[in-house]
Amino acid sequence: MTNGFAASHPPAARNEPVLGYAPGSPERAALRARVADLGADRIDLPCVIGGRDVHTATTRPVVSPHRHAHVLGDVHLAGLDEVDAAVEAAALAWKDWSRTPWEERAAVFLRAADLLAGPWRQTLNAATMLGQSKTMHQAEIDAVCELVDFWRCNVEFMLRLYEEQPASSAGVWNRLEYRPLEGFVFAVTPFNFTSIAGNLPTAPALLGNTVIWKPATTSAFSAHFLMELLRAAGLPDGVVNLVYGDGARIAESILPRRHLAGIHFTGSTAVFNSMWQTVAANVGGYRNYPRIVGETGGKDFIVVHPSADPEAVVAGVVRGAFEFQGQKCSAASRLYAPKSLWPLLKARLQEEIAQIQVGDPSDPAVFMGAVIDAKAFAKHRAAIADARAHPRAEIVAGGGTDDSVGWFVEPTVIETQDADFPLLVEELFGPILTVYVYPDAQWADALRLVDRTGPYGLTGAVFATDRAAIVEAHEALRYAAGNFYVNDKPTGAVVGQQPFGGARGSGTNDKAGSLWNLIRWVSPRAVKETLAPPTDWRYPFLGPGE
Repeated sequence: MTNGFAASHPPAARNEPVLGYAPGSPERAALRARVADLGADRIDLPCVIGGRDVHTATTRPVVSPHRHAHVLGDVHLAGLDEVDAAVEAAALAWKDWSRTPWEERAAVFLRAADLLAGPWRQTLNAATMLGQSKTMHQAEIDAVCELVDFWRCNVEFMLRLYEEQPASSAGVWNRLEYRPLEGFVFAVTPFNFTSIAGNLPTAPALLGNTVIWKPATTSAFSAHFLMELLRAAGLPDGVVNLVYGDGARIAESILPRRHLAGIHFTGSTAVFNSMWQTVAANVGGYRNYPRIVGETGGKDFIVVHPSADPEAVVAGVVRGAFEFQGQKCSAASRLYAPKSLWPLLKARLQEEIAQIQVGDPSDPAVFMGAVIDAKAFAKHRAAIADARAHPRAEIVAGGGTDDSVGWFVEPTVIETQDADFPLLVEELFGPILTVYVYPDAQWADALRLVDRTGPYGLTGAVFATDRAAIVEAHEALRYAAGNFYVNDKPTGAVVGQQPFGGARGSGTNDKAGSLWNLIRWVSPRAVKETLAPPTDWRYPFLGPGE
């Protein structure tokens, strides 16, 4: 802890530049070498509790989705004893960490950011490519740049929050103290973004909380290196406790605990609903009402006006629907196209999709890797088969699947004449885009259809050159997307530029990448200090006479 006093100003937050990985570039050579290094060994992936590596009796192999015979490591799954130990470690660390000056907390994560942007860059990129089947570009913008942005920008957001102070009248000094929550935060992270896996436990930790972090087992490889990076940055023991294992079993043990102070979650709507119900059932037993923050499902849309630039639409659709195999909560999975443009859009999509290479993402020519596991593969293959057999649906591009080497699903476009077709409503989380064609004269009806279809409200995009149409879409789709894009794909939110989150069935919309998220991890205390307190209890009105 610091022994001095200063009005400290941390380095200004800036978005980390995305490296290009062009042929012949030093970053390309360095990354390919690191992929080869990490892929050559089968390593242990222990839990980390109270700063100690914890090996358990139950392990599971972690494999590369694009080469599922390739075992990257063995993850040690936590049981109830490990969960108990993590809760105890978080409670012990809270006593000091919750009182640590903000400068010391910030320094840990600013150091982590610089380590990630520098010597750890290709380690996290390579781990994400191998374990989650991301291309070098997708890994770079996720595992490095977005996470660096979170760690740098969150410090700036924290100070903006701390600077929000009340007015003081004459003779009084009023102030707000932003205390950490009283208890521990349970962070549950998904497989698809290493940056989310890094941000969900560390955003509460930056504000002085201690955390139990349960990542998806399918992302255990990159989670292991994230934890090693945080330790290298000087994160004190017990501030973040990493436990792998069955999510339902771990949640069943953690959620009823008296000192559960908050949940920071990204994952499926069904799992989040279940967690909320468990908290509600146990609400009488908590020391405080737990803060519940969740970013959940999505059925994200692109709606095209007849005035749209067809080439911009095609580029937005290919990137928005098929980058990282459509395994983004923000990925476009439904397209509403006007009848006048659809023949051209259809032909152009068929041309472009035919050029997309699917395979091992370490090959720079590959645009799409594999979906995350056998369960996801089976789900996508079944959805394509159902569409192929349905009388009101037609596969117009892609549709192939192959799990002989990796869990590969081709980029697939399905056209339907049914506005309520299941693939327009249900989240798939894969490279499958479903198209509904509307009559040009029914633009307003199409917007209402987009708004009412499905339970979600995460991301969406409108393509148009007619400004009146953009304004109409902006109003009609006011609650259909928490992140709304005009003439752009509905993916790729940047920390500090597009705070991310949606409402309806897509979550609590607490906007990761902004101070709106950080405010959930503090409990303000108002302090009034009277500088010259009165010495007589009597008010002037008590005097005699008129």
